[in-house]
Amino acid sequence: MTSARLANPRKLIERLEKELKKEEKIKPTEWSKFVKSGSHKIRPPYNENFWYTRSASLLRRIYIDGPVGVEKLRRFYGGRKKMGHKPARSKLSGGNHLRKILQQLEKVGYISMHKKGGRKITSKGMKFMDNISKVIKDDK
Repeated sequence: MTSARLANPRKLIERLEKELKKEEKIKPTEWSKFVKSGSHKIRPPYNENFWYTRSASLLRRIYIDGPVGVEKLRRFYGGRKKMGHKPARSKLSGGNHLRKILQQLEKVGYISMHKKGGRKITSKGMKFMDNISKVIKDDK
């Protein structure tokens, strides 16, 4: 069986983005168009599908890393902040948009809370990801 771990990440995220757009419970918040995704960013995301792309990326990240909390995801999506003439520093990503996306993915049933903390992928989410990775493999 084809696993999402073995699929091409770029193709997998693009396909997941298209499939997540069809879900009624996954919708961008009103403020997501105007807010930067972290303090290390200069401007808000210019991609219209940012919410769905980030949702797909989060789903893949949870599939691969197992139980993951918001803080670890903030570290993963963080980046380098330019400090003028001073050396650049590493900054965390914003947590609110990550939290909202995780809550929406929970409502759909793709992820759930882990008893020790963080979120893990459910069997429904695993099946969803594996089916999409199989479609990607068949498209080659």
